[in-house]
Amino acid sequence: MTGHQGVILYGPPAAGKDTVTAALSTLDSRYAQFARLKVGSGKSAGYRMGTAGQLRELEAAGDVVYANARYGNTYVIDRPGVAAAFAAGVPVVHLGQIDGIRALVDGYPADWSAVLLWCPREATAERSVSRGDSDTAARLAAWDATREDLDAHPGMVWDLTVDTTTASPQDAARLIDQLLAQQAGAATA
Repeated sequence: MTGHQGVILYGPPAAGKDTVTAALSTLDSRYAQFARLKVGSGKSAGYRMGTAGQLRELEAAGDVVYANARYGNTYVIDRPGVAAAFAAGVPVVHLGQIDGIRALVDGYPADWSAVLLWCPREATAERSVSRGDSDTAARLAAWDATREDLDAHPGMVWDLTVDTTTASPQDAARLIDQLLAQQAGAATA
């Protein structure tokens, strides 16, 4: 393998991807959320805002590892961005599509750990409302799409599954950190 370790967090909206990533960063400063390139409008925190022209340039150079459209925006995992994230530490990539996980694992060689963060639909609804989302209905539609995505990919193997209604963000972070330590030990054994 490459020796570069990265974490992929997959799960429905409000499953805790941001919260668990923050707990990981607190546990070890090498962990940092990968800021996808976002072409569109709305929330900019946690993203590198880009233009349609930048996206065309990345596509022309073959540097788009994965792109998806949701909430009227395009979200891009780009090769230069991932390389910079690995140079800085251990990237934590948030994804809501199994096709995106496969594209990243196949398109950017590294020691990726795929983690399923799960919560029931009711928890997504409660968390979305409590954090003040203005688009809770869209978040619930995305939860439904995540459930369908999981059902459509029964062969997907997760390195770790965490129910965020029973595990604290700190517990989830410790489990992820232990997983990476075990995998690093196994790679050197």
